[in-house]
Amino acid sequence: MTTVLSAAPQAVATAVDLLVRGQVVALPTETVYGLAADATDAEAVARIFEAKNRPSFDPLIVHVRSWEQLQGVADVTEPLVHDLADKYWPGPLTFVLPKGDSIPDLVTSGSPHVAVRMPAHPFFREVLQAFGKPLAAPSANRFGRISPTEAGHVLESLGGKIPLILDGGPCSMGIESTIVRISEGTIYVLRDGPVSREELLRFGYPVSGASDSAAPGQLASHYAPRKSLSLVNSAADIPPEWHQESGFLAFKSPGKNDFGAIEVLSPTGDIVEAAARLFGCLHRLDAAPVARLWAERVPFEGLGRAIMDRLTRASVR
Repeated sequence: MTTVLSAAPQAVATAVDLLVRGQVVALPTETVYGLAADATDAEAVARIFEAKNRPSFDPLIVHVRSWEQLQGVADVTEPLVHDLADKYWPGPLTFVLPKGDSIPDLVTSGSPHVAVRMPAHPFFREVLQAFGKPLAAPSANRFGRISPTEAGHVLESLGGKIPLILDGGPCSMGIESTIVRISEGTIYVLRDGPVSREELLRFGYPVSGASDSAAPGQLASHYAPRKSLSLVNSAADIPPEWHQESGFLAFKSPGKNDFGAIEVLSPTGDIVEAAARLFGCLHRLDAAPVARLWAERVPFEGLGRAIMDRLTRASVR
C-alpha cells in the first residue's frame, strides 16, 4: 500500500523515518518527482532499482543540501564547477564529478564518477536537512516511462511498490536537470535540461555536447509512453484518415482539428511553459482512448533542445 501525504512537517517526519529504515520515498523536486533513498546505503539504493525495475547499469543522481555535504560525496577540483554552482545551485544543474568514498558503486553503476545536484524544491530540502545524509533519487516512475510531474503520476506508476509519496504539487519546471561534466575548461553537456547551452556559453568557456556512461538518461529509448509515439513537423504531416484514432501533442494551438485527443504545450509558443507541461501532456495522451500518438517538433534551441531530447527518446521503440 502506498500512502500519499501533503508536504507538511508531519509528512516530512514520516518520510525521514522511512529513509532512516532504509526504505524509498517519492519526493517532489522543481524538475520531476524523485524516488529517494539513502545514497550511502547500498541496500536502500537497491530498493530504488527494484521499485522502478531499473537496470543496474543506469546510474543515479545524488542530491545534497549543502557544499559541506558535497565534500563526502564527490571531489571538486575544477574551479568552473564553483562558478556554475554559485549561479545555479540550488537548482536544475547536475555535475558529473569524481566519486567520494561514501557513495556505493551501485549508485554510479561502477563508474568512478557520480552525478550530483542540489535541489531547490523546499520540501525536498526539508527532507535532506532532517535526514542529514545525501539522497539518491532518479525519477519516481517505472524505468523508461514518462517522467512524473505530479504526485498522481507517481501513484499511477509505482502505487503499491513504494510506501510513501510526498505531494508537493505540480513540478514548476517539469523536465529533468541539465547534466554537465567540466574538463580542461570545457563544459560538456551530457543531458540537456532547464539550464540551456546558450546560458552556459555566457560563462565564456566552450560548450559541447557529449555522452557519458556516468550520466543518467543516456539510453536511446527513455521517457516513453505505452503507446507508439512519432514526431512530425506539424499536424499536416499526419494522414487525415488517422486523426480520429490518434492523440496529438501540439507545440502551439493547431487550429481546427479532428484528432481523437489533443494536448497543447503552450498556446503562445512559450518554450518554458512547454517544458513545464511536457510530461503532464504526455501522461494525459497516453491515458486517452486513442491507438497512437504524434508529437509536433519544437524549435531546436535553448530549452527546446531539452524538450526535443525527451521527445526523441520517447519515440524510439
